[in-house]
Amino acid sequence: MTITSSAPVAKPVRVRRAVWHVLLWLLVLPGAAWVLLRLSGWERGALVQFLAFTPYVAAWSVVPMIAALATRRWLAATVATVTFALFAVAVLPRALADSDRGPQGGVALHVMTSNMLFGNADAASIVKLVRDNDVAVLAVQEFSPNGQRNLAAAGLGELLPYSSLGGEFGASGSGLYSRFPITDPGVRRNGGGFNQAYGTVQPPGAVAVTVESAHPLAPASLEMLDGWRDDLDAEPRPDPNGAPRILLGDFNATLDHKALRDLIGDGYRDAADAAGQGLVGTWGPYDGDPLPPVTIDHVLADRRLGVGAVSVHGIPDSDHRAIIATLRLPAA
Repeated sequence: MTITSSAPVAKPVRVRRAVWHVLLWLLVLPGAAWVLLRLSGWERGALVQFLAFTPYVAAWSVVPMIAALATRRWLAATVATVTFALFAVAVLPRALADSDRGPQGGVALHVMTSNMLFGNADAASIVKLVRDNDVAVLAVQEFSPNGQRNLAAAGLGELLPYSSLGGEFGASGSGLYSRFPITDPGVRRNGGGFNQAYGTVQPPGAVAVTVESAHPLAPASLEMLDGWRDDLDAEPRPDPNGAPRILLGDFNATLDHKALRDLIGDGYRDAADAAGQGLVGTWGPYDGDPLPPVTIDHVLADRRLGVGAVSVHGIPDSDHRAIIATLRLPAA
């Protein structure tokens, strides 16, 4: 009589199950830790840079959830499902238009922001966007004397004859162009060393608004993080007793950074987020860098203003895409 044993077969099965169990948790736990850090606002060191890519981690979090559910690993499935749900709460609303986008009456004002990458962005493309989209206020960052000459040669002055300019060689220059006269124009240098051009404009029939071309320091290294945070904290907040404010530019921060969320929470709304375009990338691979796009350019509108349509446009020879937003100003 021959006696057979199931042990040689059962042992490999147990090993495979144990290995899969470990691998599954290795898939689940990083996402869970990431979403907790994102929701807590604990952004320190290299986490500041990594948090910009939160939407991609959110999309990935569905994979371990499905894997855990499919293999009936219920504890892992619970953690993965909660992680996915928290990511959805934090990220998904940016792809959905807000039910409340502020007042929708009054006077429409089309604004645009464009980072010119050391002034080398294609000026003709910028001017064409201004013309084709009835842009009345244009903010530019990384605005150089060469960029200023190119915009003038492309005919920007015929469309937006008024300006407040602080062009400089390198990345620190800033400019503001307007179809309407600019009162109280100026250029301030933020703590990170970038210029921010500003001024007050008053479209016919509307209240006056103060507009600023924002460009906080980038969190490009650990040594620059304090300056990045200080620059965002120093951006002007709306004054309930003063003219409504518009900040538009390259904020070097996404909505997954607490420093930017705090700025918005002090009286602004992010136009792209309100219009359901908040996940459209504005910086990354557009000049050839092998980086997934992230959304660091923004139009922040005083909550006394309304938000209409928002669109994002590529600009040749720039690593940023331009944002055009329709804002609604109260009637004068």
